[in-house]
Amino acid sequence: QVQLVESGGGLVQAGGSLRVSCAASGRTFSTYAMGWFRQAPGKEREFVAAISASGISTSYSDSVKGRFTISRDNTKNTVYLQMNGLKPEDTALYYCAANPTAYDSRRLGDYRSWGQGTQVTVSS
Repeated sequence: QVQLVESGGGLVQAGGSLRVSCAASGRTFSTYAMGWFRQAPGKEREFVAAISASGISTSYSDSVKGRFTISRDNTKNTVYLQMNGLKPEDTALYYCAANPTAYDSRRLGDYRSWGQGTQVTVSS
């Protein structure tokens, strides 16, 4: 199991950009697929983006496709989410999560380790 710590959240104006990071502990990071999820107040946690263990395959929700980019650096045990063209509806607590199957799944239940989240707020 890995421990995950997110960072990089903050307040940004609509149309702006932000990059959030997730640092993982443990020597097996490169064997896990990684995902980003978000949860807005009063709403369920939803899938945002995922990347396979190798980094070759990625997937995105329709709401962020073309605006967000997920990437990883296995030498640094870190996964990133670059967010461009931010909208007020992107405001949420953003969580990173680790999936031991190595597949860039969209399913929340496939992810076994979770960070505490980092807040992203987009003002209009």
